[in-house]
Amino acid sequence: MIGKKQINDITAALQSDDVSTRLQAALGIGMNPQPEFLDLLVDRCSVESDFSVREQLTWSIIRFPKELVVPKLVTAVSSNIKQARSQALHTLSKIEGADAWFVITKQLLNDPCDEVAQAAWRAAVTLVPSGEEQGLASDLCALLGRGGREVQRSLSVSLAALGEATVSPVLKKVIMGDDGAARDHALFTQRIFTEPDLRSDYAVDQVKILLAPRPKD
Repeated sequence: MIGKKQINDITAALQSDDVSTRLQAALGIGMNPQPEFLDLLVDRCSVESDFSVREQLTWSIIRFPKELVVPKLVTAVSSNIKQARSQALHTLSKIEGADAWFVITKQLLNDPCDEVAQAAWRAAVTLVPSGEEQGLASDLCALLGRGGREVQRSLSVSLAALGEATVSPVLKKVIMGDDGAARDHALFTQRIFTEPDLRSDYAVDQVKILLAPRPKD
């Protein structure tokens, strides 16, 4: 049984000013996942400023049984803290067979925070159950034209993950529409199916975004 002192020590380590200390604390929990520490990891996700520690937190969280983790992440998706929402969605997207599709609402896909919305797009294409892909493609295509270059490429890559056969019919409707920004974005998305290097460029840009300071709530 985990003692109170050990819990206090781990809590202090996760809150340390030293990045390596926080990283080692998160790693230690993941190497020996004990239920008493799961809430500490999930809570830390909402405030952790360092990318490498956030990724370690995610890795450690998914080491716990799905039946323990998924409900906590679902709750975090409803948080009023932007980073809590984005990290919970990011972590859900890493859990194979996570039964959490019900959290992917149109409101979440259109979250006003670009970081949360992008995490929602990535989680959606991972969590979508068989038979719901076409509906998701329509919901995502309704967002074409949103944001700047990085945000638009993020949406395009998420759409591409659904497959050309699913997405192309919806893209064609957008291309035939009157919204110029959405049309240009749809045309770019079509290119991803024939130019895989566009995805590689996007991945480089995403690393830069992930390493940047997080927006304040």
